[in-house]
Amino acid sequence: MEIKTVGVLTSGGDAPGMNAAIRSVVRYGLSRGFKMVGVERGYHGLLRGEFLDLDASSVCDLIQRGGTVLQTARSKQFATPEGIAQAVEVAKEKGIDALVVIGGDGSFRGAQKLSENGLPTIGIPGTIDNDISCTEYTIGYDTALNTAMEAVDKVRDTATSHQRCSLIEVMGRNAGYIAIEVALATGAEMVLVPEKDRACPRVELVNRIVDDIKIGQAVGKKHHIVIIAEGVGGSQELAEMIEECTGVETRATVLGHIQRGGSPTIHDRVVAAQMGMKAIDLLSEGKSNRVVIIKNGQLSDMDINEGLAMQKTVSDFDYRLVGNLSRGMWNS
Repeated sequence: MEIKTVGVLTSGGDAPGMNAAIRSVVRYGLSRGFKMVGVERGYHGLLRGEFLDLDASSVCDLIQRGGTVLQTARSKQFATPEGIAQAVEVAKEKGIDALVVIGGDGSFRGAQKLSENGLPTIGIPGTIDNDISCTEYTIGYDTALNTAMEAVDKVRDTATSHQRCSLIEVMGRNAGYIAIEVALATGAEMVLVPEKDRACPRVELVNRIVDDIKIGQAVGKKHHIVIIAEGVGGSQELAEMIEECTGVETRATVLGHIQRGGSPTIHDRVVAAQMGMKAIDLLSEGKSNRVVIIKNGQLSDMDINEGLAMQKTVSDFDYRLVGNLSRGMWNS
């Protein structure tokens, strides 16, 4: 089938750099002779025909903006076979021959189903959690890391002034990538991630933190920073238990959605531009059901089915390194 019109949508949680990816897909698509159409509010908008024609001027002044100008929404109806069939029918009625989907694993599962039902689809990984198994990097991750790092640095200032223990919760419902890298970047004394700590009893987690605080106190350390991924949960409860056990003033800080917002870093802007170009090239080559990835530091692509079957986990080396660096000086 000859592709003349390409739609682009963003799905799932927003991530800094999504707008830069939209800009790249649209402008490079136009340069390759495609008509470009934006789909508003993700798969929800696809079902309802919420489309707008896009030209080069439509994506002006986007590259530095966070969020997604196409917006994003969840759709229970789309998750059904009937919803998929309806989405394909709506796309065809509106003249959309292929679709570029910017989002995470859930978005790619939707793209997979669309491809199986006759709508050629290419996925671009965009999620701050960096938890898509088939790629080394996802758009938005670097910006989220820097946002969280700057926030932790600020919390450390007040934790030091008041000689507190600070538990700082970062995003990552099922993945600890943000937590581990932020812990390493800020010199945190401990990190807790869902892959390793979610199933751990609360009392055991508290005992580990308390033991670490006591080690620091023995050498005159005046503050203590623990980074917790949201998937571990219970940061406020842990803070209360730690304060009760140690007498050290302990505060929980939840960074929340500030990690999703803000102007994307140069890394996220460049990767977004490259991935957008790659997606259009794949469609130009007549390929479908592919996801754009970074492999061994290089731009590549992979079958979505294969990518979704892969598994990814946090680095055990980096997880252990957080504690080793914080305690190495007085354990040696």
